[in-house]
Amino acid sequence: MPPNARRRLWLAGVTVTGTAAAAGLLAHPADAAALPAACAGTAPIVCHYDVSPGNYDLSASVGAGTGLEVEARRRIFTAGEAGTRTATVNVREPEGQPTGQGGTGTPGLTLTFDGAAPSVGRVTITRAWRPLVIYLAGDSTVCDQPVTPYTGWGQIFTTSVRRGAVVANYADSGESSGSFLATAALFPTMQPLIRPGDPVLIQFGHNDKTTTAEDYRANLTALVNGVRAKGGLPILVTPTVRRLFDGAALNATALHINSLGVDLPAEMRAVAATEAVPLIDLTARSEALVEGLGPAGSAPLFLTELNDNTHFSEYGATAMAGLVIDGIRELHLPLVTFLR
Repeated sequence: MPPNARRRLWLAGVTVTGTAAAAGLLAHPADAAALPAACAGTAPIVCHYDVSPGNYDLSASVGAGTGLEVEARRRIFTAGEAGTRTATVNVREPEGQPTGQGGTGTPGLTLTFDGAAPSVGRVTITRAWRPLVIYLAGDSTVCDQPVTPYTGWGQIFTTSVRRGAVVANYADSGESSGSFLATAALFPTMQPLIRPGDPVLIQFGHNDKTTTAEDYRANLTALVNGVRAKGGLPILVTPTVRRLFDGAALNATALHINSLGVDLPAEMRAVAATEAVPLIDLTARSEALVEGLGPAGSAPLFLTELNDNTHFSEYGATAMAGLVIDGIRELHLPLVTFLR
């Protein structure tokens, strides 16, 4: 084994040297008097494993009321009944936003078991063998937000994905359709990783405030073609609405009519029709949700305590992720079989 390919893994007092793939099964036997090796704390319980970037299958035996976040606040499962929970998780460096906004995190894999009184008996981690990778391309409403209360719908979407598929969230704060294409840490890094059949959800619009219709269509088409060039399945997602009301209805800014008068969701719908790309109309879905709740009822979806009517609370991100899941199911996309 080449020296630069070696990783050192400390497991239950045993040192295993080799690549993460060669190390195989990493097991931590249950112990009523102690946490699994590499874990510490009480509420939360935090476990850290020195593994290289990649995708890993996770199995954890947990007590009732125990939830799990991995890396930069990606929710894997919510608190529920006691038992063995499984998932496939993505490890990246940096672990949160690809450009490092909000911090780069810690190399390796960090698991945070939370809840009122979390308990963990056994944790196993193995290198995943070619899982279906669901890539997310988007902005701050989608990304792995490192600091509460900000929550992107992408870091809640993970709760709906079964073991055997994994979410790789390349969304990044402040990105437009053009900057995502041009920034080295974003599409140029993500595209080479795409394998045939991997779905790529593409949501842009919040930061295309001064983008012309021609440029917006060209950028979306370039993203679609770039995904298809690798055999991936592009899926366009119109942007989530802002909570900006004019009476009982959302105003033009909330619905992404930009400063040039470009109806960005309409342009994305047109690209989807022209390029024969599946489209989840998240603008229409979130408009119906937010307007249905009204100005007061929709406030908890957003960070109104911070005077922020664009970004989501965990509650709001959960609602938006649910709308995306609904869209995937209604389109009968192949990844439906990997949803919980």
